[in-house]
Amino acid sequence: MKTELELKEIVKAKYSEIALQDKETNMSSCCGAGGCSTEVYNIMSDDYTKMEGYVADADLGLGCGLPTEFAKIKEGDVVVDLGSGAGNDCFVARRSAGVSGKVIGVDFTPAMIEKARANAEKMGYNNVEFRQGDIENMPITANVADVVVSNCVLNLVPNKHAVLTDIYRVLKPGGHFSISDVVLVGNLPNALRNAAEMYAGCVSGAIQKEVYLELINACGFKNVVLQKEKPIVIPNDILKNYLSETEIAKFNQSDLGIFSVTVYAEKPAATCAPGSGCC
Repeated sequence: MKTELELKEIVKAKYSEIALQDKETNMSSCCGAGGCSTEVYNIMSDDYTKMEGYVADADLGLGCGLPTEFAKIKEGDVVVDLGSGAGNDCFVARRSAGVSGKVIGVDFTPAMIEKARANAEKMGYNNVEFRQGDIENMPITANVADVVVSNCVLNLVPNKHAVLTDIYRVLKPGGHFSISDVVLVGNLPNALRNAAEMYAGCVSGAIQKEVYLELINACGFKNVVLQKEKPIVIPNDILKNYLSETEIAKFNQSDLGIFSVTVYAEKPAATCAPGSGCC
């Protein structure tokens, strides 16, 4: 079993490669390094092209949902995007937040930060910035974000509780998040669960749906809502890299469910405790 640090280094290496490729190359090769299955990063992607604020150069086809579509972003909001990549969700969020709002993208991979900053400069966006950092300990002050969004990124972080705790920290009281991610119902075969490619592709890092929702509640969030859910089918051309034909048949006939979900939750509004002097 790989350590948390080893898993993070796998992710950083894979997404550094992806950052240097265009979307078409990513769509035809899981990492561009050869010898790996096709489409592993893209079997879940939703179509952003009809969303206002969409910037084609920022879309690497790596998401599993459309969290910004459900994020209830208002004019003037401060929005934080976790795992911002080349800036795709940040630029869509900017359209809703307007020129009076601010969007901050946080990403672990230096190559992605460089690509996102180049895209923002090319578009002339002065209220979108990108910060390199670990989303378990974001380079963002507490209580500054009105909205947090993230698209298929928590799966890449071994300690999901730490990420949710930090989301709670950076959100203003009464703020909320909309996060798209991959969850499971049932257990993945060991060969998939232990595969580095499947981890970097957001599959083997997935946790049980019930556990995912319980974690959100345990971190203090309220009004947790499942905004969207869709099944994800892993093609046999991917499975054959990890499983035998017999194992693939068993996998496809099992009751295992892999789902893309978009989840909404709120940080409770600040309350005034009696005797505290705040009211």
